[in-house]
Amino acid sequence: MAGKAHRLSAEEREQLLPNLRAVGWNEVDARDAIFKEFHFKDFNRAFGFMTRVALQAEKLDHHPEWFNVYNKVHITLSTHECAGLSERDINLATFIEQVAASLS
Repeated sequence: MAGKAHRLSAEEREQLLPNLRAVGWNEVDARDAIFKEFHFKDFNRAFGFMTRVALQAEKLDHHPEWFNVYNKVHITLSTHECAGLSERDINLATFIEQVAASLS
């Protein structure tokens, strides 16, 4: 990933977060991060979703915090390098939404 990540400014947040909020991403209380819970038909779909996200995350060298039980996947995104939300989180969340939509 090119360049050092920087924490999103207030203006960048106003521009970038509404689209993610509209599809269910929420800001985490007491932490500069975003979170969403995904539900799938079964474990195979949830695991397939996680696999596709993992491959992209590895390419981007930007990995989600996540938790999976059967058909549910909880994802939290934050950039450790800048101790908060960065454009990397927005880009990965957007990719995650595309993958989830393709599995619906």
